[in-house]
Amino acid sequence: MKLVTAEEMKALEEAAIQEIGIPSIILMEHAGKSLAMKCMDLMKQNKCRQRVWIFVGKGNNGGDGLVAARHLVNERVETHVILLCEPRDLKGDAKTNFEIARNLFLENLVYLDDLDFDAMGKEIRAEDLVIDAIYGTGFKGVAMGIDGAVIRILSQHEGIVISADLPSGMEANTGKVNGPCVRADYTLTFGLPKLGMFRDPDAVFCGEIEVVDISLPRALIDSFEVKCSLITEEWAKKHLPKRRRDSHKGDYGHVFVVGGSTGMTGAVALACRAALVSGAGLVTAGVPASLHDILEIKLTEVMTKPLPEIQAGDFSQSAGEVILRFLGKASAFVLGPGMGVHRSSKELINEMLPQVSVPTVIDADGLNLIAEIARDRKDFLNRLKMPLVLTPHPGEMARLTGLSIGEIEADRVNIAAKYSKQWGCVVVLKGAYTIVANAEGEILINTTGNAGMATGGSGDVLAGIIGALIGQGMQPFEAAGLAVTLHGRAGDFAAKTKGMMSMTAEDLIRHLSDSLTE
Repeated sequence: MKLVTAEEMKALEEAAIQEIGIPSIILMEHAGKSLAMKCMDLMKQNKCRQRVWIFVGKGNNGGDGLVAARHLVNERVETHVILLCEPRDLKGDAKTNFEIARNLFLENLVYLDDLDFDAMGKEIRAEDLVIDAIYGTGFKGVAMGIDGAVIRILSQHEGIVISADLPSGMEANTGKVNGPCVRADYTLTFGLPKLGMFRDPDAVFCGEIEVVDISLPRALIDSFEVKCSLITEEWAKKHLPKRRRDSHKGDYGHVFVVGGSTGMTGAVALACRAALVSGAGLVTAGVPASLHDILEIKLTEVMTKPLPEIQAGDFSQSAGEVILRFLGKASAFVLGPGMGVHRSSKELINEMLPQVSVPTVIDADGLNLIAEIARDRKDFLNRLKMPLVLTPHPGEMARLTGLSIGEIEADRVNIAAKYSKQWGCVVVLKGAYTIVANAEGEILINTTGNAGMATGGSGDVLAGIIGALIGQGMQPFEAAGLAVTLHGRAGDFAAKTKGMMSMTAEDLIRHLSDSLTE
């Protein structure tokens, strides 16, 4: 599903109006009616009191609220509209719907001059539903004055709050909340979801997000070019590799996972097991020779390859030749889980990686070693020839880019897009709403997963899944996108059975089969 900025949404609506000929008031009608129908559904489900308060701003968002009011009145719901502007400030379709509302229910329409905050605060009960239609996608900065005061009151409402398009006080493009903001239980976003709604830490203000059809032509949406998309269940099912009845293990790729060091053999084991469960036909673990026996015990279905070491548990630079020879029969290469950051491993990667041609996923210590190499050779990543996927968390991304974690977290989408293009690879910037970006400017944002996945080994599992999907023939960008949603779904299944506090990386692997089939 396409994910838009405020400017892109405006352009799409203008195309529907100017090119297709859909009157703008029809789009407003569909948006407002959806708000009213959501209220009716919630009243039925929660046995709420049949009373709704609608807070209306001066823009089109306010017009949506006025349409909702009309439909609720028609359903005989006690509806109170609080107009947070002078009637003369209303324009276009919002003004038209205000005139209709004024003619229908004058007694329950409260004007700005008549606002009594104390009385209003006491009169709104916890059983009452509230619709926030104050600000739309054009809002930026801090809500001030009357608007800010009302938003603070709504933020303290103990009942259900529904926001129109996005919570008032949140910026549509950045998701930033710089001052008072409505904390919605439900946000009904119109036409397409807005980019800022999927950026932590303020995404929580949106509550449960529902995308509402406002009668924008499907063909127009499909033809409209935007850079960001949400990964949906439909997208995931479409891209999931299919299996032929007459196939064999050789048809589903051979994944070579290289990593491990003293005390860190579990990382390699997790990546290998995740690759197997994600459909890889064959998986081999390449580890320092002295750790080989440990991996033989840990892994049953995975083959192992002892690699030269400079000392117990640390790769020798000469391991590169062995790895390159073995890659001749591999279809995907996963490098870095538990590898450690010994100087010899850095020299190994420095010499070996420019010679690799097999699609490669680099994770964990592999990223940290590249960050060290890039301090001296800034063009190192650009010299790599293979299809490449990097999977940094914000700390690793900071080391790779020289930016602070704060700078990265403040602009995750643009940072991932910038460096994916600069390095010529796929970047998977992990975290809540993991971002997958490619060098062509395409961006996928994941919505699955939960806080229970913040546990050691979770990233190793993801690296194994990506490697397995690439090994089965998927392109790296699509493989990474599918992998992050499968990984998150496995975490969601695990949370249902074990809870978030008790979740481990092993649980993610255990529930990957659920993620792949349900």
